[in-house]
Amino acid sequence: MGWSLAGLAVVAGGAWYTMSRRREVPCTVDLEMTHDHFHAHVDLKGVEVDPGDEVLVRNTPSRIAFGTTTTFESSAEVKRASWLKRQVVKLTGGTEIHELYEVGFEG
Repeated sequence: MGWSLAGLAVVAGGAWYTMSRRREVPCTVDLEMTHDHFHAHVDLKGVEVDPGDEVLVRNTPSRIAFGTTTTFESSAEVKRASWLKRQVVKLTGGTEIHELYEVGFEG
C-alpha cells in the first residue's frame, strides 16, 4: 500500500509544525503578593520569546505569603516554535491573547 503525495505532505507538514528546539537558560523571577500588586515577572537571560514559543520556569514556589515581595534566580526551559507554527500563530491574530494564557509556572 503506497502513500499518496497529499498524505506525505500532511505527514511532513505535521512533523514540521511540531518540530522544536529546547534550550535551558538562567532567569530572574520576581514575585509579589501585596495589597497593591499581584504579579510574577520572569526575565530570561539572553533569550527573546517569540509567538508560539513555550517557557517553563523551574523551581518556583507554589505560593508566597500575603504581603511578600521576593526575587530569586532560577532556570527556564525555552521551547522554540517551528517556523510553520510561528507563522500559524501570527496569522491567527491571537498572538497577544496567547501570551496571556500560555504562560504558567510549575513548582
